[in-house]
Amino acid sequence: MSAPTARQYIRYLFYKVRPTWREASQHSTQDLVDVLCRFKERMAVLRAYSTLGTRGDADFMLWMVSERLEDFQELQAAVLRTHMGRHLETPYSYLAMTRRSQYVDKHVHDDGEGEGRRTRVRPLDRKYLFVYPMVKKRPWYRLSLAERQQAMDEHIRAGHEFPRVKINTSYSFGLDDQEFVVAFETDYPGDFLDLVERLRGGEASAYTERETPIFTCVAASFDEALGLLG
Repeated sequence: MSAPTARQYIRYLFYKVRPTWREASQHSTQDLVDVLCRFKERMAVLRAYSTLGTRGDADFMLWMVSERLEDFQELQAAVLRTHMGRHLETPYSYLAMTRRSQYVDKHVHDDGEGEGRRTRVRPLDRKYLFVYPMVKKRPWYRLSLAERQQAMDEHIRAGHEFPRVKINTSYSFGLDDQEFVVAFETDYPGDFLDLVERLRGGEASAYTERETPIFTCVAASFDEALGLLG
């Protein structure tokens, strides 16, 4: 019997800086940067993205991937103990896991794997990340696997028309309020816009209950993401 496929936990954590931060006499972010650098060494993925200027209700986001769920708890506790951490709110947080898709996808991406077979998150070095949670309508799950596969085949073909956009699908059933969290990596926001419009007309999209809020995130170093906040 083969060994079970390794899976990872994923969290997209969005922070909003309170007005008290800009009113404070000291604006040091170094202790927070030090915390993030320390956890970056122990997690599979820890990346920062700025949402300043693209969202009114969030200022930056941390994309975290780990084999240990407790890493997310320990990181958040360490963040809250920093000088800046006392001035942060978390308006959005999405928890998910990797899993092999039940829908066939033979297309191979830049990381050498098909999206449907991927259980390890391997981010590309792309400037933009588009993130949103998703919930399907219950009738979707009452369709036969063959019917769902047919709809997803159409969905996958549409995605392949935009090779400069890479999708990362993660699963939240029972872990969080949504069922999926999807994150698209690209250097070309226009490609993502056209892809989403293209997918809206597909059969699978007709069974979507919710896929908002949508976050446009700009890649940044820890220093850059925090430095933009004043």
